[in-house]
Amino acid sequence: MSLINVKVSKVTHEAEGVRSFLLRKTGLFKLPAYEPGAHIDVHCGEGIIRQYSLCGDPSDRNHYLIAVKQVECSRGGSDLMHLSVQQGDRLEIGSPRNNFPLDLNASHTVLLAGGIGITPIIAMADHLQTLGRSFELHYFSRGQEHTAFRKRLLSGSFAARVSIFEGLDVIETKQKLSAILESPKRQTQVYICGPGPFMETTENLALDKIPASDVKLERFGTNLAVASGPTAPFRVELARTGTTLDVGAEETILDVLEAHGIDAAFSCEQGVCGTCVTRVLEGEPDHRDSFLSPKQRRANQRICLCVSRSKSPKLVLEL
Repeated sequence: MSLINVKVSKVTHEAEGVRSFLLRKTGLFKLPAYEPGAHIDVHCGEGIIRQYSLCGDPSDRNHYLIAVKQVECSRGGSDLMHLSVQQGDRLEIGSPRNNFPLDLNASHTVLLAGGIGITPIIAMADHLQTLGRSFELHYFSRGQEHTAFRKRLLSGSFAARVSIFEGLDVIETKQKLSAILESPKRQTQVYICGPGPFMETTENLALDKIPASDVKLERFGTNLAVASGPTAPFRVELARTGTTLDVGAEETILDVLEAHGIDAAFSCEQGVCGTCVTRVLEGEPDHRDSFLSPKQRRANQRICLCVSRSKSPKLVLEL
């Protein structure tokens, strides 16, 4: 996949531990178009690639806007973006990909964001407002100083549709979410993005009131409820060469492929981004990712190499 060269034209402090980066195209060509919910791979330096949601104006083909939260247990990406990347620097990025598309056929859309999960959600709100669609946005943060894009949310064109809840505890957050989702309008769709505990609570509450097909989520980290479980060794066969490899109980398929010098695309290594998804030709995967849909998991035709395992003694992969 070809990379796009961009220049960091502006760095802004958006909230405690959150910086936004306005990326400007270099050269003559426009940046690739994208729809709300899309993200890009950012090559942060030192061989680290991370995915960040696009939260700017999709009609602006000269700039992309991303926001990055510095996390305590950083695997390198957020630290590099916060400590090393400055205005004027040049970066390489991938073309936009969208695993969290906005369905414009809904009669009403409920947008629910927690923390840095506001990044894809705010782009959706901008788009729905531009199209004159019915929607509401509810944003939960630890406190005012942690509320990213606060001014933009409260003073923009869709400010009347925004509710911000700051500093609520776990019980208060659940009560507020329950009230929001208590009586959904007909043909309502719900979009949820935020930290793991927020996602789990919100998804469960939404599914009590709304069909699963109308509840859409994007995770920024591993879904621990899905990723955990016993591990056992198994074998993988690579269909193109017939090579068979052993995967130990403490190894991932991706670990073994890399150890044997076999190239496989990957990025997040958390089962979130979908870069390493590979077709399964034989065997039954043990899905531990947060990327594939429930329908895709049931089909057992694809697997995330970085986290998922095998329920059968052997998997045959299209590699």
